[in-house]
Amino acid sequence: MRFQLERLLSQEQLLTLQSQLLADDTPWQAGIATAGWHARGVKHNRQLERDSERQRQLAPVVLQALEADPLLQAAALPLKIHSLRFSRCGPGEGYGRHLDDAYMAAGRSDLSFTVFLSPPDHYSGGELVLEGPAGEERCKLAAGAAVVYPSTLLHRVEPVGQGERLVAVGWIESRIRSAEQRELLFELDTARRSLFARDGKSEEFDLISRSYSNLLRLWGP
Repeated sequence: MRFQLERLLSQEQLLTLQSQLLADDTPWQAGIATAGWHARGVKHNRQLERDSERQRQLAPVVLQALEADPLLQAAALPLKIHSLRFSRCGPGEGYGRHLDDAYMAAGRSDLSFTVFLSPPDHYSGGELVLEGPAGEERCKLAAGAAVVYPSTLLHRVEPVGQGERLVAVGWIESRIRSAEQRELLFELDTARRSLFARDGKSEEFDLISRSYSNLLRLWGP
């Protein structure tokens, strides 16, 4: 299941991130330094040095927004949101077709996310392209919005023509490993919340809540 978080970051948060990431002293490194052996030939971007003070200052801004987002919590059921990286692509840079590693040092990758930090009219190209059973889907969202998608999808970032593309990327280890089970739980949770908003606490709400909780116990770790 793929979904968007339309207003993940506030304008104030965006301005803070943009000014710090575009500063002259920002410690960028070649993205190939963190690429798996199979992605080194297609990864042509820059990433904020993972052990830098700038990374330690900025990563919590994005992580706390993700952790507080109700849609992400309901749809992804995150156990961990991990391995967040800031990425920058200028003219000629991008990231060719690849698949995210199943396991990283900080956890399993069930879902991947991209948080867009640059306004789409500030750069040309740079679309995130997801390859699914129905074909390709191209994503170039407003600054402050995010897309969350299964880590099982092949994807790429088209080369940037002009301007600078800034994003934050990372991964989610879900409490529920199966994508199909996560989707069923999300539908149950959406239904019970809708019932509660309409009728308050009712017998139907209690029954759906019971099924939801018991499926979490059955399918969870």
